[in-house]
Amino acid sequence: MAESTIGMLYGLGTLIVMFSGIPIAFALGTIAVLFMLVFMPAAATDTITQNVFEEMANITLLSIPLFILKGAAIGRSRAGADLYLAIHAWMHKIPGGLGIANVFACALFAAMAGSSPATCSAIGGAGIPEMRSRGYSPGFAAGIIAAGGTLGILLPPSITMILFAVAAEQSLGRLFLAGIGPGLLLVVLFAGYAVVRFRQEYSQALDVWHSGGAKSAYLDEMRMTRADKTRMLPRVIPFVLLLIGVMAALYGGYATPSETAGLGGILALVLIAGIYGVWRPTQLKPILNSTLKESTMLMFIIGMSLLYSYVMSYLHISQGAAEWIVAMHLSKWLLLAAILVFVVVLGFFLPPVSIILMTAPIILPPLKAAGFDLIWFGIVMTVVMEMGLIHPPVGLNIFVIKNVAPDIPLKDIVWGVMPFLGLMFLAVLLLCIFPGIATWLPDLVMGAAS
Repeated sequence: MAESTIGMLYGLGTLIVMFSGIPIAFALGTIAVLFMLVFMPAAATDTITQNVFEEMANITLLSIPLFILKGAAIGRSRAGADLYLAIHAWMHKIPGGLGIANVFACALFAAMAGSSPATCSAIGGAGIPEMRSRGYSPGFAAGIIAAGGTLGILLPPSITMILFAVAAEQSLGRLFLAGIGPGLLLVVLFAGYAVVRFRQEYSQALDVWHSGGAKSAYLDEMRMTRADKTRMLPRVIPFVLLLIGVMAALYGGYATPSETAGLGGILALVLIAGIYGVWRPTQLKPILNSTLKESTMLMFIIGMSLLYSYVMSYLHISQGAAEWIVAMHLSKWLLLAAILVFVVVLGFFLPPVSIILMTAPIILPPLKAAGFDLIWFGIVMTVVMEMGLIHPPVGLNIFVIKNVAPDIPLKDIVWGVMPFLGLMFLAVLLLCIFPGIATWLPDLVMGAAS
């Protein structure tokens, strides 16, 4: 049978199994084993466990459960709420300061936890009720948290970036550094939109009040003394120090990514024990259970995705697809646009982990041949996958927000995230026009280190 026919059957079979409702890991494993039985030598099935083990025997992957432990320790304490309240206290006088505080809190929490759903849940649990009590429309409040949560896979440490570094065989340290500039760009864009939208809603509330309508909570002034603000700082500073310490250990050359992840996990446990008194076995059990469940699920998806990619490579499907893309002789930027549209479509249905591991063997060789910097592309791809996290029909963060604020209609949440999708698209355009947004910091730090 022709390689192209096998490739189409492989893709079609994957879609059928996934849309049947089978969990992603089982879907990928089922298709991989089925095609091994039909199209590969019988002896190949005897090496399934060996292949999965060899593919996963990468020391970089060890950092994933350790970063998950750090995120679980922070996410299941009051760290998220304290972080948000402290930033809110210092920014409440700025127009739209409450929305900006939520964006900043999401960014800082994402940098500590490395998980988009965890960021949405931790900051949204405190931020959405506060914004709504201050007059923010439900869709606006939900959109800020859903979009802010996507920063969890862009700002280091990011589990998604770890997987991309493994798949693309690129430096994880450079990739982490490259995510900081674009992450800050998105923070600025989100915060800017929060100010503009606040002014619109404030003006509308003022018009309603002047015309004899009810007075919106938007129009109430919040007053907080400097002493109130100062009291908020002690509970935030340790977590900022945790973030700085972990990054300094990684980029100062004192620890490898895996060692840094272990250091972050231990420090997070020490901090929640010291600040929040979370040290008893009954208190630690939910944290460890959450870490074990999420790590097992994620590592199982990674293992099956790597087996899926192995079969794809053995049957020459990925190489054939890459050769077909190259044979189209698309211009450099048209090739990039086509690949990013492909990633966006996949993002409607699949999480970033699966997208990276399934597409990397196909899309990276043509991009490399076209002269693109794979570190830069990893950041662009991450932003595009962020869009998938808040894009219907299966945007994960949308459903996390629905769980956090069940009284907000799903329609309002979807419309609330649409402006942020536009801002992410703008960020992608800016990264294409000014690639230095992503590359200047890795060049600066790594250049200085060398």
